[in-house]
Amino acid sequence: MARKLISSGSSFEKEMGYSRAVVQGDWVFVSGTTGFNYEDMTIAFDVVNQTEQCLKNIEGVLEQAGSSMSKIVRITYILPDASEFEQCWPVLKKYLGEVRPAATMFAAGLSDPRMKIEIQVTALN
Repeated sequence: MARKLISSGSSFEKEMGYSRAVVQGDWVFVSGTTGFNYEDMTIAFDVVNQTEQCLKNIEGVLEQAGSSMSKIVRITYILPDASEFEQCWPVLKKYLGEVRPAATMFAAGLSDPRMKIEIQVTALN
């Protein structure tokens, strides 16, 4: 099967040489996605609004890939401050409450100190 690369238009993709998502066979692999609004490259200050934007970004990429949020099978959350994760739960439930993918959360530094969360997903196509 042909490999399909998907871009969000983010400057990060060109600068670092990666794709926002890769469609390969029946799978969609979405790169770690942050809370930047890629239209104007702004980012909210708080983790809750960043989580919402992350999931909107992921939703848009999955649609471009011919998939959807309901087809997510695996999700990984990365937060610099693990104590902020619980604040994200209502937003996560809003988008994934019925999907309930396999999930992992870990704390690690992110490439920009403004980033409060990064999310990557794997979905069926």
